[in-house]
Amino acid sequence: MKVPYFLLGGLAIWLGIYTLRKNNIIIPIINDHLTDLITIPLYSYVIKYIMNDILNHHWKPDFQFYISSFIYISLLFELICPIISPRFTSDIFDVLAYFLGGFFYYLFEKYRIRFSVFKNNYILNKITNH
Repeated sequence: MKVPYFLLGGLAIWLGIYTLRKNNIIIPIINDHLTDLITIPLYSYVIKYIMNDILNHHWKPDFQFYISSFIYISLLFELICPIISPRFTSDIFDVLAYFLGGFFYYLFEKYRIRFSVFKNNYILNKITNH
């Protein structure tokens, strides 16, 4: 079973921010928006990891998945949760962070896969031509 480094890194960031908050160390951008920026990438990664590495499917999230995830998480955490609990606040910058995190992760996944295919073909061609 492969180690989910991306998930471990995201959890380490979240734990670090949680520790800072508990110790009343507030760094505005990091405390307010970094967790929101990594929410969609971590959410997507966890679902992809479960589908592919645990359930043995061959699933790849598409653009519609990222858009629906962005809408779902934005509605849940920026509209519904603030209505239910005063602990949550609604912030348009959080919505922007969800979108940017999802968008950049989508591009990362899309071009990482293309690059790895190109890289593997390049190596394969080098081996077969010699």
